[in-house]
Amino acid sequence: MKQIDMKQAELTDLAKKGRISRRDFMAKATAMGVTAALATSVWNNSAQAAPKRGGTMRFGSGHGSTTDTLDPGTFANGGIIHQGYGMRNHLTEVNNDGTLIPELSEGWEASDDASEWVFNLRKGVEFHNGKSLEPQDVIDSINHHRGKDSKSAAKPLLAAITELKADGKDKVVFKLSGGNADFPFTVSDYHLAIMPSKGNGKVDWQSGIGTGAYVKQKFEPGVRATYKRNPNYFKSGRGNFDEVEFLTIGDVVARTNALATGEIDAMNRCDLKTVHLLKRNKKVKVEEVTGTLHYTIPMHTDVAPFDNNDVRMALKYSLDRDVLLQVILKGHGVVGNDHPISTANRYHNNKLPQRKYDLDKAKFHLKKAGLTSLSVDLSAADAAFVGAVDAAVLYKEQAAKAGININVVREPSDGYWSNVWLKKPWCMVYWGGRPTEDMMFSNSLAEGADWNESHFSHKRFNELLIGARAELDEAKRRVMYEEMQAIVNMEGGTVVPLFANYVFAMSTKVHHDAKMAGNWDMDGDKAMERWWFG
Repeated sequence: MKQIDMKQAELTDLAKKGRISRRDFMAKATAMGVTAALATSVWNNSAQAAPKRGGTMRFGSGHGSTTDTLDPGTFANGGIIHQGYGMRNHLTEVNNDGTLIPELSEGWEASDDASEWVFNLRKGVEFHNGKSLEPQDVIDSINHHRGKDSKSAAKPLLAAITELKADGKDKVVFKLSGGNADFPFTVSDYHLAIMPSKGNGKVDWQSGIGTGAYVKQKFEPGVRATYKRNPNYFKSGRGNFDEVEFLTIGDVVARTNALATGEIDAMNRCDLKTVHLLKRNKKVKVEEVTGTLHYTIPMHTDVAPFDNNDVRMALKYSLDRDVLLQVILKGHGVVGNDHPISTANRYHNNKLPQRKYDLDKAKFHLKKAGLTSLSVDLSAADAAFVGAVDAAVLYKEQAAKAGININVVREPSDGYWSNVWLKKPWCMVYWGGRPTEDMMFSNSLAEGADWNESHFSHKRFNELLIGARAELDEAKRRVMYEEMQAIVNMEGGTVVPLFANYVFAMSTKVHHDAKMAGNWDMDGDKAMERWWFG
């Protein structure tokens, strides 16, 4: 039975992607030993779902800010990340099955110690303005994030690059200060889009020109953007809509009503309290994907009272994660354990005891910190995630039983990511996660990282981060990453209460591959490129 299932999956994939004629499909099926009846059934069901071109796709996004720019180094929310993926490409791509595949590269090679990587560029790729992709475009795009004055959030990811150069007309060579076994994953990061070089060491990020499936027409940050299909896109079966309209609709009720009434064709961040009602609409389908999305409540560990680890531990023990899972996520996720590594990650530490709601331990740590009570402000807005304000209020009620007074400060949603996150000493946040432990830790916890939201500084942690990055032995890497998770769990400045499923919805006329990515919302934030109308 497994053999037949495997053959059927292979045939389904060929037919769905429109990469085989019916005649060749039937011949291949016969050669594989699949019966004519089964082959005919698979063809009929799959070929009908093959990507079709046409139509105007309208996305309603709960993400987006009037402070968004087209500079990928500034991307900080799912709305602009999604649009960025539509406009531009990267050297590598996390596929919808979670594997890493070439994108603007055709492949890559590494030295034995993983300190040198050579990427072979795909031939025949053009930017939207007709310019051919060249090594200099890659070099200048990567250097855009590396400069001394760069404010890019990707700068820490590239700190190990010591030399970046072209090797002929179609190769780019990266030399690193040490080994990095995950470097091909690193260059898939959404910040590291390839943009056209200006020829002076700079890139044109202002225009939005890229090699992607869609060409920017109008861009109103945090409001509305429109795109047209790139007629010369190099990927077969991708970029199927004639036009795309991307709308920021921050209010989840308005977003849901827009989908229900047909004003938009798809929405992200469904309201989990009312999603069961949306499912009753026969013109709408609700989708759910498990991945690395998690919610965090970071404290600035260099600001009192959060500079005391016993205060941090008291706050970690005074939160009932199980209640939040049911009330905020309605069970659509799992509880977190105060570190950012998901069960979907390769080196998740499943031996680490799960932290529970424990008022006695919360009081113990308060007393150890020399306190009998505590009063702190917690900034929140539903821009962080749907239900963030409700979660903060629940936290307030739970912590009060341990003598902790949490004052919930309700912040404006617009500008939350530029005015609150990284600026207020304690706030509600969401992270889409990263495909590797190194990328997640380097972005959010490495000392000096721009997005080190808790200002975490730990000598042993940073030593392990560098060591694990260069370690090629899988068993040794696991031990190191597990220790890092334990350090963050016990000494970190971030409460990680929940790992949430991505729950989004679309019109029944919208189609997609059987497997959708879980590394970001809405098919890895590549719905613009990957979906189509049936």
